[in-house]
Amino acid sequence: MTTFADVPARQGNWLTRAEDWLDARGKGAWIAAMVVGFIVFWPIGLVLLAYMLFAGKFSGGCAMSRRAPRFTARGSSGNAAFDAYRTETLRRLEEEQEAFESFLKRLREAKDKAEFDQFMEDRARKRDTGNDSPVDA
Repeated sequence: MTTFADVPARQGNWLTRAEDWLDARGKGAWIAAMVVGFIVFWPIGLVLLAYMLFAGKFSGGCAMSRRAPRFTARGSSGNAAFDAYRTETLRRLEEEQEAFESFLKRLREAKDKAEFDQFMEDRARKRDTGNDSPVDA
């Protein structure tokens, strides 16, 4: 059985020694500590969960992260056919987005023109009738 003395500890307080001790035992020890924290007093478990997520305690030992290559939007996945497909799809989506934004601009302009034309008609009608009060719609 391993004790605190067996783990090479950083110089510091009991929290850093406890972290080193849990790190030496892996993800299972962190998960067990979190579960015990939730059982004893739920905010302790919540704090441990937040710390594990933000400190990356799950990312290092995850088998999935070792198998699945990560790539950025501009980086290569290592598969030329997929990279070509992704590039073409992103180009097509950008073109569709530009076309849609152009459509929305024309739609807004048409709506603005219709509202302006309505305003001008109302104004002309008021001038012709000599009534300065607003016209009820």
